[in-house]
Amino acid sequence: MPIRVGVVGVGYLGRYHVDKYASLNEARLVGVMDIDFSRAQEVAKTYGCKAFKGLSSLLREVEAVSVVVPTTSHYEVAKLCLKNGIHVLLEKPMATSLEEAEELIALAKEKNVVLQIGHLERFNPAVIALFKRLKDPLFIESHRISPFPKRGTDVDVVLDLMIHDLDIVLAAVHSPLREVRAVGVPVISPKIDIANVRLEFEGGCIANLTASRISNKQMRKIRIFQKDVYFSLDYAKHELNLFERKGNCISNKCLSFPKADPLREELISFLRAIKGETHPVVSGEGGKRALELALFINEQIKRRLVSYSANI
Repeated sequence: MPIRVGVVGVGYLGRYHVDKYASLNEARLVGVMDIDFSRAQEVAKTYGCKAFKGLSSLLREVEAVSVVVPTTSHYEVAKLCLKNGIHVLLEKPMATSLEEAEELIALAKEKNVVLQIGHLERFNPAVIALFKRLKDPLFIESHRISPFPKRGTDVDVVLDLMIHDLDIVLAAVHSPLREVRAVGVPVISPKIDIANVRLEFEGGCIANLTASRISNKQMRKIRIFQKDVYFSLDYAKHELNLFERKGNCISNKCLSFPKADPLREELISFLRAIKGETHPVVSGEGGKRALELALFINEQIKRRLVSYSANI
């Protein structure tokens, strides 16, 4: 039987969730809810489902929801869904504090429902191909830059953009984090708009990550070096280049997945986890781990800025 689903928040990203659910045999799109009821009505009309004025009324008719509201509302909305025994796919970052994240994780366990965090890059086929080949990374470098967005500015660039790469790095490096050095500044908004962090792991791996939302172009790339192999991954192009030493020669292979649909795969994975066929790719605990590091980076940046201002 298809799982009865709904989407809470049908802005830019939420509409994509609606579109994908409507196309899946594993799901039956029951309805949508948005603080802007006219927007919910418009989306519902397009996809032949019901528009709900209140969250509680939607939850009475569904088994699972995607929560695609502003980050500052993640905790409040997800908490009500979980309390009602509803499975939740919660967009990243999962909350604005560790206390909120921990409460959501505990609530999901208490109600025995799935809590999956929407770290979409995990479903990028180039990332999946990369993880199949990773073994003891030695150095990682990532750049995630874009023009200033018209949405998502309720959080800083670390929680908005860099957290994607923090999640990938934490999943790729299997040793404890030893040291974090972070810098960043607000440029256009009151929040941090560009940031760089250097992560050093106890196993010796170094990761250098840059995120910016004040560029005139877009770039989403990560490079990973391990013994005898160098990987260059373009998230946007769904492309993975491998440079491997074989004897005295360097071979190059390009893996490309132009027809990939990571969001569709993420929703399928969520529905399968609800059915007990698999575990969430990014569980509540996984989402909390990335959030914890992102918040630590932000605190370090803020301390540095305060110290700098005091010395002027």
